[in-house]
Amino acid sequence: MNLPNSITMSRVACLPLLIWILSPHFPLAGSHGAVGIRGGEQEIIASIVFILASITDGLDGYLARRRHQITTMGMLLDPLADKLLVSAAFIILVAYNPGVVPPWIAVLVIGREFLVSGLRSIAATEGFTIEASEIGKLKTVIQIVSIVAAILAHRWDYWVWFPNLGGGYIVGVHFIAVTAIYWMTIVSIVSAIDYFVGFWRKIDHASETKRKRRSFVLSRRNKTASPVEHPSRIS
Repeated sequence: MNLPNSITMSRVACLPLLIWILSPHFPLAGSHGAVGIRGGEQEIIASIVFILASITDGLDGYLARRRHQITTMGMLLDPLADKLLVSAAFIILVAYNPGVVPPWIAVLVIGREFLVSGLRSIAATEGFTIEASEIGKLKTVIQIVSIVAAILAHRWDYWVWFPNLGGGYIVGVHFIAVTAIYWMTIVSIVSAIDYFVGFWRKIDHASETKRKRRSFVLSRRNKTASPVEHPSRIS
């Protein structure tokens, strides 16, 4: 197994770790607001693990192209690891922070991931690929932000910093989480439509090319067929 595939497998290995960190069995877990039991360590550690796992998504592809180590196994594992990471994160958040991630959003986002995977599989069997669009890349970035914010919003409603005695600023963690989750949902829907339109255009173009090729073959066969002699020339 080469380095890019090993990095991809590390992303899969982060799934049980993330589930364990956000479970009640985690050593630093405790009831919300319990003084002396938990000060946000559980959420911070889970956020770091998810961010590191998300970074490997771009790293493995970059290394595979740079080192010329693009393999069939890597092409299979990379999208599978992405879908598993996102699906697991949203399923966990439905139970961990349902106020920010309601079940219908998780179903919609996971359904979108399976839809795109299905379209890409059909495209592969037809001999063409569907490249990731700019909307899809934007969706990925917002998805990472929304998941991390939803994890942190379980512990904090806002953060307050006072850099000096003369001022300070407030970061609304809960507001950012809710806004990012719904914005991510909208972008996911738009991205799914964009993928479907791109798929439909390519599949229609492929079908048209096959029809033209079939017509060309039939016309060539008719031209090369032996001609029938005219009756008047038969002695």
